[in-house]
Amino acid sequence: MNTSLYQQNAVLAQAIRASEQAHNERARLFLCIECDGALGFGEVAPQPYALNGDPSLEQVLRAVRGALARLEAVASREGSLPEWSRVARFSSGSPRENVAMALVEMALLDRELKASSSAIGDLWPQCFETPTQATVSLLDDVPWRVDSSAARVRVKCAPGVIEDSALERLASLSVPVIMDYNCSATDDDGVRRQLDVIQHVVDVAAVEQPYAVGNVIDHARLAAVVDVPISIDEGLRSTRDLRYIANYGAATMICVKPARVGGLANARTLIAKAKEFGITAYVGGFFESPFARGVHRALARSCVSEPSDIGNVVIEGDGEAESTVVDVSFGVEPSRGMLAGATRLSKNSSGES
Repeated sequence: MNTSLYQQNAVLAQAIRASEQAHNERARLFLCIECDGALGFGEVAPQPYALNGDPSLEQVLRAVRGALARLEAVASREGSLPEWSRVARFSSGSPRENVAMALVEMALLDRELKASSSAIGDLWPQCFETPTQATVSLLDDVPWRVDSSAARVRVKCAPGVIEDSALERLASLSVPVIMDYNCSATDDDGVRRQLDVIQHVVDVAAVEQPYAVGNVIDHARLAAVVDVPISIDEGLRSTRDLRYIANYGAATMICVKPARVGGLANARTLIAKAKEFGITAYVGGFFESPFARGVHRALARSCVSEPSDIGNVVIEGDGEAESTVVDVSFGVEPSRGMLAGATRLSKNSSGES
């Protein structure tokens, strides 16, 4: 087994400011696993620093080293690589390990599909024509770039007075919006006052994560007094979180980000369980490359009909050169040129498998 870990620093063509963070540059980690002549890729795009329960890039890198050591130990004991669907069980469930295991799991799945000359549709048949969701911000003056194919727009916001110019920007949208507070709300009144104003100019599909991670009580109270759905994003990492959300009536929508919840297998489980609770799920992302967005697109089209973060992220430079089309697996993989231009963080070889 050979593994190589790469880091690409991508500058977003459209900077997006959230309540406590400006998204203008994102580090993307790529893992290549090669075994018995077949290789697979995984990708995650951690935040630069820890925020709202999500780990920092450095925390994830440390966890990836541990995850690869664990993978090598399992392969050595068993004489072969573990099946991709087992990997989620190797995580302790901590935020950093969830992201690390999501990276390993994606690479193993990609490799398995390529080794058997299979396409992801053979494993996950497409059930939906899942539309895309775009992301913009009311918290800066950067011109919005919303693709005409987007069926919904996530709007980064925070409590406070909304300027007339911001309302004009909202009014220019012809599709529903999700108002994304990123845990910045402190009371119901601030959210309700904003909603009263915003709903006069645009269709609000949901209010996303107004309160802190784990605060199901305040989310449930707000859900009872507003006439739009509440969605949980940062507060969803496990089936336990989902049960709390359902039991408290804290939300009727959830954003499932595979890297945050520990990978694709866990994401599929959460989406299925959400349906049992009558909660609507959509797939989110962390500004990944066209490769991981292609993986998430396949996940979404097999599981959800809601608009999801499955459109490609536009970056400065030649974004098309980030990926290469292939005729198996997910239909796309990181390009050799992009990997050659990325920083190789580690390369390890083992003769055990």
